[in-house]
Amino acid sequence: MESVMTLESPEQISQDLHEASDTIRRVLHELLPPASESTPLAATPQQMSTLLSELMRAGQRLHALPAKRDANLEQEICDYRREVERLRSFLPAIQKSLLVERARLERERERLNGAAAWAQASLQTLSR
Repeated sequence: MESVMTLESPEQISQDLHEASDTIRRVLHELLPPASESTPLAATPQQMSTLLSELMRAGQRLHALPAKRDANLEQEICDYRREVERLRSFLPAIQKSLLVERARLERERERLNGAAAWAQASLQTLSR
């Protein structure tokens, strides 16, 4: 059985890169910190999954680039590159916000474990 390689049209590749750029831009905008803060919001698992999916999808399209490209495709490649560079420069801030969120969750877990231990000890005291 032969595998058939389908070639995407330049128009389809342009559209896919445009959508990937828009999605990356939207997620980065969602992560921008409020004006009163300097640390971006912690990325949700859904946002990280969305970014990864778009990067992988666009990567496949970039591997299928035709030798002959029109001006629209060249523009979409440039726009996509710009968004990926913005994402790359934003990644340290995303990592920092995730580490801050992780520390907060660890503190909350310790607090809840302490409360659970206190409740368990109280129950044992009351049942005596």
